[in-house]
Amino acid sequence: MAYGKILTIQDISCLGQCSMTVALPILSACGHETCILPSAILSTHTGGFGPVHKKDLTADFQGILNHWQELNVTFDAVYTGYLSSVAQMEYVKNVFSAMVAPAGARIVDPAMADHGKLYSGFDSNYVEGMKELCAAADVILPNVTEACLLTDTPYPQDIGGEFIAELLEKLGQLCPCVVLTGVGYRAGETGVAVWQQGKLWHYTQERIPKSFHGTGDIFAAAFVGAWQQEKTLEEAVKIAADYTALCIRKTCEAPAHWYGVKFETALPELVKRLFLPKCKGFDLRR
Repeated sequence: MAYGKILTIQDISCLGQCSMTVALPILSACGHETCILPSAILSTHTGGFGPVHKKDLTADFQGILNHWQELNVTFDAVYTGYLSSVAQMEYVKNVFSAMVAPAGARIVDPAMADHGKLYSGFDSNYVEGMKELCAAADVILPNVTEACLLTDTPYPQDIGGEFIAELLEKLGQLCPCVVLTGVGYRAGETGVAVWQQGKLWHYTQERIPKSFHGTGDIFAAAFVGAWQQEKTLEEAVKIAADYTALCIRKTCEAPAHWYGVKFETALPELVKRLFLPKCKGFDLRR
């Protein structure tokens, strides 16, 4: 079993099951030491709780990084989620260049948009900064909206196979490996499309007709955790996608749990999938 030291850089939403509060337990369950660099502290996530108290932590980045550099700290992988500003992206690029081990990985989840729109508080300057950050990564994990923004592509009404192939080819000019989430070519279908070394493949899943905040964070954490557990890219994508689907199914069983995903109850299945050789899939009945 691999034991990696992984740094995740994203916000702490104190209530709501997303970002750092998702990444820490999932990466730990995957058998890794998890280090954090919080981009901001929010009282809740921004989806449905009303006005949010937020403290941006950009001013603390330099002091934390200075201390780590004094200690000669390096990481086997660094992956980012929600970043507060372009200034934070500049710090992240420095981390990528100075604190990733020689064989380490740089993963960017460009968490900035969904459903055809940028998140509140972000603008074109933020998008341009994210393009530069993605260019410094080994793998990026956008959804379709983020992919369109990163490639200056108008967000379409209909998303078909030809559009996705063209979108991935454009993204491939930005980063050598692209994992595009939320891709379904037919009704009742979703999945993940992957572009690697000029080749495209797609992992198809049944679409669960309900959405929750935090599913992208769950996928990203499970993907990084599995990939750093010496799974192939394809295996890591499938594990992360199946685990995310299982978490959604479990949450659908609890109608009052509207604000996040009950990922915790599915962690034993993730552990089994990663570490038990005979376990090839998730028990979706549980």
